[in-house]
Amino acid sequence: MLIKFKKSYEKIAMGLLSFMPNEKEVKRLQQTIHQYEQDDKWQLYLWKEEAIIGIIGVRIEDNVAELQHVCVNPSHRQQGIGKKMVEALRHSLGDDVPVVPNQYTLNFLSKCDVEE
Repeated sequence: MLIKFKKSYEKIAMGLLSFMPNEKEVKRLQQTIHQYEQDDKWQLYLWKEEAIIGIIGVRIEDNVAELQHVCVNPSHRQQGIGKKMVEALRHSLGDDVPVVPNQYTLNFLSKCDVEE
């Protein structure tokens, strides 16, 4: 289930984001979380099953959602959770807001679209 990020999930979110190649440093993680908290164009969601195991974030501008971050806890990978998060995000945003990749999410989003 996709849930909207809130401050009480900050440490969990930072832990999941740290699996992204460009988010390894603590200072960078803090800046990223701050961006999601302060800028309404940036939206961050967590994926919860029994526990929070995934994270997905977009920057929405001109009715286009650019996928900034997508990550699943390593012990839950290869189970289609990333694809489920993308599908839930697309459903949540609606048909009028396409989800497009950035340079870091291009390969993942392309793989999700091929599997459909």
